[in-house]
Amino acid sequence: MRGRYRVRPIRPILTCCAVAANAICAGGVYSFPLIAPALVEKLKLSQPQLTTIALAGMAGQYPFAALVGKAIDRYGPWSCSLAACVLNALGFGLFAREVAHTPADIAHPSAGSFRSLVLYFGMIGLATVCSYFSLVFAATKTFPQYIGIASGTSMSIFGLSPFFLSLVASTYFTPLEQTLDVPRFFTFMAVLTGIVHFLSTLIFYANPVSREDAPADGLGEGTSTSAESSTHGALEEAEPLLADDARPKPKDPTSVHVIPVEEPQHGSTLDLFKDPHFWVLAFWMLLIVGAAEMVVSNLGSIVLSLPTTSSNTTANVSRQVRLLSFFNTASRLLVGPLADVLAPVASYLDGVWSFSRRRHVSRVVFVVAAALVLAATFAWLELAVRTQEAIWPLSVGTGIAYGCTFTVLPGILSSIWGLPNLGRNFGIISYTAFLGTTIFSYLYAFVAARHVAPDENACVGVECWRSTFWIGTSTSLLACCAALVLWRRWRHRV
Repeated sequence: MRGRYRVRPIRPILTCCAVAANAICAGGVYSFPLIAPALVEKLKLSQPQLTTIALAGMAGQYPFAALVGKAIDRYGPWSCSLAACVLNALGFGLFAREVAHTPADIAHPSAGSFRSLVLYFGMIGLATVCSYFSLVFAATKTFPQYIGIASGTSMSIFGLSPFFLSLVASTYFTPLEQTLDVPRFFTFMAVLTGIVHFLSTLIFYANPVSREDAPADGLGEGTSTSAESSTHGALEEAEPLLADDARPKPKDPTSVHVIPVEEPQHGSTLDLFKDPHFWVLAFWMLLIVGAAEMVVSNLGSIVLSLPTTSSNTTANVSRQVRLLSFFNTASRLLVGPLADVLAPVASYLDGVWSFSRRRHVSRVVFVVAAALVLAATFAWLELAVRTQEAIWPLSVGTGIAYGCTFTVLPGILSSIWGLPNLGRNFGIISYTAFLGTTIFSYLYAFVAARHVAPDENACVGVECWRSTFWIGTSTSLLACCAALVLWRRWRHRV
């Protein structure tokens, strides 16, 4: 009996180790700014072709996001960790093989090679979302009462992954005064990610997450709590959720020392689509994540479009990737615990859905702040940045806005639409990020392509991105307005 109780504390520790291992190795898709100069030099790819490959990886994270989320909800994180193992090993390995077999003396890009690289990088993108979902939901469903800390910490390690991988790439796979050795680096990534995700799969499978907070399956897909009902009525409607009287029946809110709030809407996908505020949140995601991921996927070409005061442009690109990764990580580490302290999520207390401690602000305030930070970052780039060394505010601001967005999103989704369908809802809303990333990335690509000098493969000068970032500034301010609409509606619930 004593041995049995000793084993139990080990389970969350093993889960935490698996989450951290998956996270630190899962950011290979964000290494594209490091490999872009090598692809231009060796494969003679144009800016629209580079953007298409990058977009296959970035946007490839989203088309199957809802299915990945559903797999998480139904089978658990181990299923997606296993998928990430297979997809990462194949994607990185085949990409390395394609680049290695490209002749060194080609004068024009090969259409067949280009299509293959798009496919392989898309596989890496799909592997990223599988790994991301497995680690985030393993953490949040293992520690549901500390969802901000759980999501923020796991996402912060994920955000640190590009920083770690860029150090590895520049230290061990970049010859002196040359571009990155893509075949060797991606072969290393295939082996590393395959082994790590396989071991994490075994740990997640042996330590399944608790589903005690889930409602009955029929309710999760078929009914919802009316957003317009009174608090007492909402508590009565919650009784069918407590299967076989597993929970105590709700008490009269006046008899307990809590402030009751409106319960989450444990509804079907159709119920989710009927909620107009879901579409406002989706619109905000489209504008903020789309613009941020445009920067992430094109950071290398943005840096190279500017003159440098030093001779090592490869080091400048690597430095910006590390800066973006660091502040992406730092914002997740800071915002997660800060949100839990200032805006705790509601839970059942004596049968009443309420906040466990005093709230100071709504979590939606962080959504407003992310939009303002991104707007200010883009405006600063337009007004003050003219050299590679001065571009660091773009990396810093984008990292902060991007990290803050994905840290507060799980808490908002679970508070408004329920924890049991969090994976499904997170996947559905990710489709808007897919659309936004596609729109903003091709906007950047075609604006840059218009300013490429004759007989050149890459664009040089601020004209490459000036129009794109003025548009990004305007859309970020528009996203701020959308966030204020959500704040007015949800400020008492989340």
